[in-house]
Amino acid sequence: MHQIAIVVFALLFSQLGLFAKTSTNQTVNPIKAPKIPFPLESASAGITKFSFLVYGDTRGRRDGKDVQYEHSLVIDSMLSTIAKAKTNGFPVEFVLQSGDAVVNGNDPKQWNASFVTLINRLTTEGGVSYFLAPGNHDVTSASEITSTNRQRGLSNYLAAVNHLIPPNGALRRLDGYPVFAFGFGNSFFLALDSNLASDLTQYAWASEQLHNLDHTRYPNIFAFFHHPPFSSGGHGGAKIEAPARDLRQIYMPLFREHHVRAIFTGHEHLFEHWVERYVDSTGKKYRMDQIVTGGGGAPLYGYRGEPDLTDYLKVYKSQKVELEHLVRPGPNPGDNPYHYLIVQVDGTHMKLDVIGIDWGSDFKPYRSNSVKLE
Repeated sequence: MHQIAIVVFALLFSQLGLFAKTSTNQTVNPIKAPKIPFPLESASAGITKFSFLVYGDTRGRRDGKDVQYEHSLVIDSMLSTIAKAKTNGFPVEFVLQSGDAVVNGNDPKQWNASFVTLINRLTTEGGVSYFLAPGNHDVTSASEITSTNRQRGLSNYLAAVNHLIPPNGALRRLDGYPVFAFGFGNSFFLALDSNLASDLTQYAWASEQLHNLDHTRYPNIFAFFHHPPFSSGGHGGAKIEAPARDLRQIYMPLFREHHVRAIFTGHEHLFEHWVERYVDSTGKKYRMDQIVTGGGGAPLYGYRGEPDLTDYLKVYKSQKVELEHLVRPGPNPGDNPYHYLIVQVDGTHMKLDVIGIDWGSDFKPYRSNSVKLE
């Protein structure tokens, strides 16, 4: 009788949706390799003019059932941009995605039915490479690489990007982690798992990559990951989440040491732009742009308040660190449309265009949709 009661309650809770369901009889299909293979670092050494696209947070309302509709609108626009850029002197070479590909990364069906087929359009029709950093929805927010909660989502993530990121054992890959780097032309790109922002193994690897980097070959350094160090949406404002705290304490000094030009993040489903200014030991002035671009298709957010920067600015007072909130998001979700970025590299000069999608096609966060990052 007791066993019957357990079964009845289990069925009841299942019907009410209180048991989380994942598709355990599927494996994640890998995203197709780009039609134009990504070049070896040595092969692109002379390139100083190119562009790349950036966005994040593509998870959709019907993940696992349909292709992500809002995300598909972004993909359509990206493919148009890629086609036009072939003749403007700044060809699009790859796409960066800052995480949260799907709602539940543990579920293979969500990857296969809703995400992978869309990205295949970029790699085959567009012919470009695609680099995805893991978000908390992809691999959970567990802060330890060994956490059992992470393993299913991590396995699915690695299956999806199997043809796209460096393999274990490669110079530009941290073995066993969804953490990698690559160089193209005069620019170097570092992808981190910000869920593991306190992980010392990841930090040591990232530090080694930057310390051993040929800074003459790579005057432009970029980092991309999921959680923003500073933000003003529902994940930021007056509170500070653990990954943001750890990024401020552990990674921002490293990025200043190596004069990282820009950081691209998501997590907040909106657009905002921070500029951090500082000086080095010789008194030379530098600028680091920190851009939140979470408009890839997930439910949109609005402005919730400024983060408390008092302690951060006090700790790094000797470097004369200053933060400017160059673009604030609007107060309502509808003020912050789906979007992506075009970053145009011309030597050490960079230009950023924000491309609004659908009803947000006239989005002008700078009183235009364009700004120079210098």
